[in-house]
Amino acid sequence: MSLDRLSLSGLRAFAHPGVYDFEREAGQHFVIDVVVHLDLGPAAGGDALAETIHYGELAEDIVHAVERDPVELIETVAERVAWLVLARREARAVEVTVHKPEAPIPVPFEDVSVTIRRRRTRAVIAVGSNLGDREGTIRQAVLALAAHPGIRIVEASPLVVTPALKVEGVDHEAPEYLNAVLGVETTLSARALLAELHRIEDAHGRTREQRWGDRTLDLDIVTFGELRSEDPRLSLPHPRAHERVFVLAPWAAMDEEAVLPGHGRVVDLLTEVLRNPGTEVSPYPAEPLA
Repeated sequence: MSLDRLSLSGLRAFAHPGVYDFEREAGQHFVIDVVVHLDLGPAAGGDALAETIHYGELAEDIVHAVERDPVELIETVAERVAWLVLARREARAVEVTVHKPEAPIPVPFEDVSVTIRRRRTRAVIAVGSNLGDREGTIRQAVLALAAHPGIRIVEASPLVVTPALKVEGVDHEAPEYLNAVLGVETTLSARALLAELHRIEDAHGRTREQRWGDRTLDLDIVTFGELRSEDPRLSLPHPRAHERVFVLAPWAAMDEEAVLPGHGRVVDLLTEVLRNPGTEVSPYPAEPLA
C-alpha cells in the first residue's frame, strides 16, 4: 500500500555545526525540510489527532535537535533528525534535507544541502533461555526491548519447550530451553540492534565461554528486513534458522504466512524439520509475552 505524506518545509534553526572552529563559535542559520511517510487513514477517518503526528510538536522537536550538541557535519544533523522522526509510532519512513545556506564556500552559491532517506525495518528476533527463571528472564528481555525508543514489538509467539542443542547434538541431560520469537519494527541499524541484544543478554548474566552452551538468555536476529550479510559477526538471514525447530515452531505459530528469505515458507520448513528423528518441541502454558 502506498503511504501518505506529511511535509514540513523551511524550518529554520540557528545552530553551531561545522568543521571549522569559527563555525562552531559563531553559529549560522540552517533550513530543514522533512517529509514523513505514514498512514493518515486512521486519523482522517476518526478525525483523531492521537492517530497522527502533531506537526507543531514535531517542528519544535526538529529545531531543538538541530540546535543542540554541535557536530561537524550536516550529514550527522540529518541523521539525528531522521531518527527523531522515526521514533514516533506513526512514522514509517522519512526524508530529511538539511540546507546550509551560509556555508563557508569561497565562490558564489545559493545553497548547499544533504538529503537522506530512512525507514523502519521489520526484524525477527529469536529468544531462548535454559538456566534460572527461564520465563521470567524472557519476559524481562521483552520488556527491555519494548522500552527502547528505537524498537517496537509488533507481535510475539507463544513460548515453546525444546531440548538443549549442543555442538555434539541434542543433550537431554542439560536443562530444557524455553523459546519464543518476536516480530519487531526498529529504527536501529542491524549492528545497533545486535549491540542492544548483547547488552540485554549481558544484563541477565549471559556468558560466552562455551559455544552453544547453556545460557540464561539468548537473543538472535533471524531476519532484518531484506538485508543479506555474510559478516561472521552478523550473518543474515540467520544461517541455521531454517533447520532449528526452536526458531521455526514459535515463528510459525506467530505468523503462518512468514517466509525465511532464501529458504521459503516457515511452516513448510517446520514440517521438514519435524520429520527428522529426535526433533522435539512442545507448547509451554503461559500468558502472552506481548
